Amino acid sequence: MPIFPASRLAHIAPFHVMELLTRAKALEAAGRDIVHMEIGEPDFPTPEPIVAAAQAQIASGRVFYTPALGLPELRAAIAGFYATRYAIDIPASRIVVTAGASGALLLTMACLAEAGSEWLLADPGYPCNRNFVRSFEGLPVSIPVRAENNFQPTLAEVEAHWTARTAGALLASPANPTGTLIDDATLAAIASSVRRKGGQLVVDEIYHGLTYERAATTALAFGDDIFVVQSFSKFFNMTGWRLGWLVVPERYTREIEKLAQNLFISPSTPAQHAALAAFSPATLATLETRRQEFKRRRDFLAPALENLGFRQAAKPEGAFYIYANCSDLTDNSDRFARDLLEAAGVAVTPGLDFGRNDPEKYLRFAYTASVERLAEAVDRIRRFLG
Repeated sequence: MPIFPASRLAHIAPFHVMELLTRAKALEAAGRDIVHMEIGEPDFPTPEPIVAAAQAQIASGRVFYTPALGLPELRAAIAGFYATRYAIDIPASRIVVTAGASGALLLTMACLAEAGSEWLLADPGYPCNRNFVRSFEGLPVSIPVRAENNFQPTLAEVEAHWTARTAGALLASPANPTGTLIDDATLAAIASSVRRKGGQLVVDEIYHGLTYERAATTALAFGDDIFVVQSFSKFFNMTGWRLGWLVVPERYTREIEKLAQNLFISPSTPAQHAALAAFSPATLATLETRRQEFKRRRDFLAPALENLGFRQAAKPEGAFYIYANCSDLTDNSDRFARDLLEAAGVAVTPGLDFGRNDPEKYLRFAYTASVERLAEAVDRIRRFLG
C-alpha cells in the first residue's frame, strides 16, 4: 500500500525561525513591541526606480508569460552586471531568471540530484539547502565547520567527507547564518578538487554586494562548470518580489529550461520588468548607501553583544548576520531565544535552525533594524540578563 504523505517528509524539518516569527507577530497583535532580529530580510523599501518600472509595466496591461528562462533583456542585463562588477564575460544564454533563489536551488537540485546521491553542505548553514537536496531524493551530508576557519569548509574537510556516493558540494559565501566569506584560494582549490572527482559544485552568492571589508569574488572566476545561485532579494531589497537567477554551465541550459517550463512556466512578469531597473546608476547609488548603513549597524551591534557576554565566534564580513556564541549565558539557545522573546520582546534565531554543529551554543542576530532599534534590543537583553 502507498504511504501518504511521502516518506521523504519525515526528513524535512520545519523552518523554526518562521515559527518563532509567527509567535512574535502574535505578541505584536496583542500590543507588545517586538524588536525583530530573527528574519533575514532587509528593512529598507525597494528602491524607487524598481517600483516605478513595475508600475509602468503593470499599467500597460501586458502582464503575460515570459519565456521560461526569463526576459531576454533581463538576462542580458544580468550578464552585463557580471561584466561590470566582476570583469567576467558570461553569455546571457547561461543565465536563468528564477522565482527567487529558492527557485534557482530547486531547479539545480531537480537537475543534478539522484536518489541516494550525497551532497556536502556546511554545518551551520542555511537550513532549506538540506531540504532542497532531500526533496529530490538526494542525501545531505553535513561538514561541521569551525570558527577558526571562519565557519567555511576547507579543502581538506571537503575531501575527507567525499565518498564514492558523493555527487557534489553546495557552498555559500557570504554564508547564512555566519556572514562569513570563503577565501579565494580555498574556493578555487575546492572547485578544482570537485572537478577532478567528477562532481558538481554549486555556490550560493545571494549576499554578494553586502560585504564590508573586501568584495566577494564570484565562483565563476574559477570555472565555467559551476552553478551559481543569485537573488534580487538581499542586496537589491526585493524580498517579496520573489525573483532570483541561476548561472548554469552551458551543457545544462536545455535541461534547466525543460524543468523551468514544467515547474514554474515563467518567473513573475512584473518582477522581471521591475528588475530591469535594479542595475541603473540611481538604484546602485541607493544600494551603496544602504550597504554602508548595514556596516554601521554591524559595527555597533558586534561589540555591544560582546559586552553583554556573547562571544563573536567569527567576524561577519558580509550579509547582515552575527552568529554569536551564547554558551557563557545559557546551555540551550532555543529556550533562551523563546524566553527572550516572551520576557523582553526581542526576537532572535536559535542555532537549532542551522544544523547539528553545537546549535545549543549559538544565536543568530540579524541587524536588519535601525541602530536605534538595535540599541533598544541591547538594552532589553541587558535587563533580561539581570
